[in-house]
Amino acid sequence: MNSKFVTHLGNTASRRDIIKASLAFGASAGSAAILPTAAYAASPAAGLNYADPYDNLYAFGKIWSAYDETIIGAFHGLMYVRIPGKRMIPVFGYTGTGALQAKIDDDGLLWIKSRETGYFTDLKTGDILETWDNPFTGKTVEVYHFYNDVLTGQVGTEIPKFFMGEMGDAPTLMNEGTVFPDKNGKYPFILPFQQYGDDLMLAWDYTHDYTNPVKPEGWPRSSTGPRITPSEHFTFQVNKDELEDRSLPTCRMTAGFSRISECWPFMEMGGTEFADVTLFGRMHSHKGLPGYQEVPPKVLNYIEKHAPEFLTLPDEWDIGNKRVDTWKAYAQDIPPENPDYEWEPSDFKVPSGRGATG
Repeated sequence: MNSKFVTHLGNTASRRDIIKASLAFGASAGSAAILPTAAYAASPAAGLNYADPYDNLYAFGKIWSAYDETIIGAFHGLMYVRIPGKRMIPVFGYTGTGALQAKIDDDGLLWIKSRETGYFTDLKTGDILETWDNPFTGKTVEVYHFYNDVLTGQVGTEIPKFFMGEMGDAPTLMNEGTVFPDKNGKYPFILPFQQYGDDLMLAWDYTHDYTNPVKPEGWPRSSTGPRITPSEHFTFQVNKDELEDRSLPTCRMTAGFSRISECWPFMEMGGTEFADVTLFGRMHSHKGLPGYQEVPPKVLNYIEKHAPEFLTLPDEWDIGNKRVDTWKAYAQDIPPENPDYEWEPSDFKVPSGRGATG
């Protein structure tokens, strides 16, 4: 379940280490109710007030994670390359996990803690790839696995903005297009819930544009250029009664998960005629079953062998966020292809794949 949050930017990490990420009713079956509404907010029977940012924070934390306990979610699907003017070509599977936990603090604000993995798989067998035969360049490359070590962040009563890249890069407003400013120009944490029957649906989107940490002058093969524009899009579906039952620490969630970006650095498209192609992914994402039941068996076996700690979370919440952006993590883990490029490696021990040190 890639993706991720924070509003109180100065409290939990530096600007460049902000966690990325990464949530009404009374409609008859077959028609949708969009919340919040004044009528719903006034209803004494409502389990949650969807016009109240604090209840929206509670709902989002329960959809994304679990309160006061660790829960394991997973995602899996396919990724495609699109060359302008040509049909999309499937290139590999994309799968991974998230160990997740949430809490509401004394001020009613939401805290999220997570530890995430991401892997690429053979289209036919589903096996996790250690190398990949790039059909566009004809080269075989070593695959970089994603290990986002423990991330923590606080979500406040305004819609989060993500600060990625370098000073001067504009922040990304979450859910642009479905959240709107109030009369004071602020974006209250009111989410675009819809109801069909007993199902609640929620979209969660971000669309970035920032300086590429994998700089062309340092990684001419891995870098697709000076800027990157990754975006991720979730369409959550949950049961209304489960979400509103505060005796339950979490709720079953299933989601569509899609992402669009430049090619991953490990694909080594830089400096080729394919540097500007688009990478698209469509995945399932889900959480809520006990234990490891959400995790595809081959993925679970691989993590238990190479990185079992990524199925757990530490007790602490006061943790820095050093591995937020996948491109930045790559630039920290993988030595520059240009030996003259100044580089400071991360102290993180990569468990498997390209750059593995442990």
